[in-house]
Amino acid sequence: MKRICGIATLCVGLLPMIAVSVFAHHSAAMFDNQKTITVEGVVKEFQWTNPHSWLLVDVPDKKGTVTTWGFEAEGPSTLMRAGIRPSELPVGTKLRMSGHPMKDGRPAATWVEAVRVSDGKKFDPRAGFAIK
Repeated sequence: MKRICGIATLCVGLLPMIAVSVFAHHSAAMFDNQKTITVEGVVKEFQWTNPHSWLLVDVPDKKGTVTTWGFEAEGPSTLMRAGIRPSELPVGTKLRMSGHPMKDGRPAATWVEAVRVSDGKKFDPRAGFAIK
């Protein structure tokens, strides 16, 4: 009985550490969720990967200088549930992207919404979460 209680105590003691490591992996602390940026450009690459996918978009400024912006989203299974597949956003597709930018000013953001300019179709990666 003592051994079972000791194992149970150990397991209960480890739970907070496991929970912290899970949440640390999914931390969005580097993004400023109080701000939203919107840019327009063309798809350079869609990195359809786990644990997070990245949509890279080439965005020209008024002078014509191109900056590649990275928009982070969840992995392929979540994106598929949201109806987002790489075939919907091939290289060269013109998009208007919205997201929460990096706090340090680098050209990256969490992907909030993509709008395909050719037909106005919207892509919301958060629509793929199993539990809302």
